[in-house]
Amino acid sequence: MSFLTVSHVSHSFGGRQILEDVSFKLEKGEHIGLVGANGEGKSTFFDLITDRLIPDDGQISWPSKITVGYLDQQSRLTKGKTIREVLRTAFDEDFAAEQEMLELYDKMAEADEGAMNKMLNRVGEIQSRLEHSGFYSLDSRIEEFANGLGLGDIGLDKDVDQLSGGQRSKVLLTKLLLQDSEILLLDEPTNYLDVEHIHWLIRFLQNYENAFILISHDVPFLNEVANVIYHLEDCQLTRYTGNYDKFQELYQIHKAQLEAAYDRQQQEVARLEDFIARNKARVATTGMARSRQRKLDKMELIERPAERPKPHFRFQPGRTPGRFLAEAENLVLGYDAPLTRPVSFQLERNKKVAVKGVNGLGKTTLLKTILGEIKPLSGKITQGDFLQPGYFAQEEREKNEKTALEDVWDEYPGLANAEVRGALANCGLTTEHITTKVFVLSGGEAAKVRLCKLMLREVNWLVLDEPTNHLDAEAKAELKKALIEFKGSILLVSHEPDFYEDWVDDIWNIEDWTTKEF
Repeated sequence: MSFLTVSHVSHSFGGRQILEDVSFKLEKGEHIGLVGANGEGKSTFFDLITDRLIPDDGQISWPSKITVGYLDQQSRLTKGKTIREVLRTAFDEDFAAEQEMLELYDKMAEADEGAMNKMLNRVGEIQSRLEHSGFYSLDSRIEEFANGLGLGDIGLDKDVDQLSGGQRSKVLLTKLLLQDSEILLLDEPTNYLDVEHIHWLIRFLQNYENAFILISHDVPFLNEVANVIYHLEDCQLTRYTGNYDKFQELYQIHKAQLEAAYDRQQQEVARLEDFIARNKARVATTGMARSRQRKLDKMELIERPAERPKPHFRFQPGRTPGRFLAEAENLVLGYDAPLTRPVSFQLERNKKVAVKGVNGLGKTTLLKTILGEIKPLSGKITQGDFLQPGYFAQEEREKNEKTALEDVWDEYPGLANAEVRGALANCGLTTEHITTKVFVLSGGEAAKVRLCKLMLREVNWLVLDEPTNHLDAEAKAELKKALIEFKGSILLVSHEPDFYEDWVDDIWNIEDWTTKEF
């Protein structure tokens, strides 16, 4: 059974072709990973199949009465509710069904035999549905899912207005999984999830009986949960059976075959053109030249495989700072209430430190406190001398109406137009990306713009809050290389141990500092 059928769909945006004559089917039991470089159109594909966008050509069809759960990167929460209240809305349809059942019971007292039988049948249907959905144990189900994804550590009675961006994402993901939809559409679900919660999500998706389509740049995660990979490149979708590693193997073979076929054809074209040029003017051979020309005209030319712009990251080292970048004495992190016990530490020059721990314990707060952007609840933080910090925030909350070019140029007005364009191109952005408004760019493309601004200044201390979120595999690898080569200090928050474990000097686990019970 096909849950979703996409037939010959084409779509363009802002003069740029995103999809061209794409066909796609989602079958029961398929766990699909949708992959591709930043900006290829993966989120656009989701917008098309969820009717947020209308394709220029082609058809998209879902079976009737199928439930689809969609988590995107821009989902929002309703203000003024607790986490528990938001999660309970996953069962709104069940609550409505229960209310219908109770009303039917009230009507039975005055119903005749025929109406009574109809009511009893309907009550039976509702009862069966509620039992199947786990409605009568929804509170324990909410607790199970919330704890699995780390919401229990935050507290289910906490107002959603008080949550960080990462915590909000967790709430939305938990609600989506609780809804028990037949089809799941997940856009970067591991962003903001810690290692143990990613493992819980892996187990959930491995056991998911129906089908899902997943956009992710988390390679280990994809390898664990996907059994089919669709690769989006150059406006085309190509299907590969297996996990991400198998896709990579097959893709490299396919790419090599295509390049070899292109080279062979180019050699044949050159041979034919040379023969035609040498013989078309000679009476004795003009017929053979025309024959070669006809053969050349009928030839379906193979296009050279497109070379995508590869990002190259390099951070400019600044002056040498003092021995210690920051020293903390009995430091307590928090806003209205303490997030940690009193802690003392020293951050030394040229050391590279990663900070890990579940969301909500103060990792971002730690970075901002060390940088002096917020004050600690108590204790003392002292910054060292001659610091030139470069801060990469986890997310930008404001809608950026500037183009990528304008955004960088406004921050560095002394640079020439060509210098700004060159800097953005070095980050893997095309001319089209450079002239596009930042809020229209994909999450990965927007992150590259922010990294570009960071690389244009001299820094002796990089403070990075989840810099790998939204970056594709190639960009992650380049960023890792740049951080390894950087001749300065690094303080990094990341939920991806594979990204930092083999090059940092120390790992701080903020769970060791927290006042919360685990």
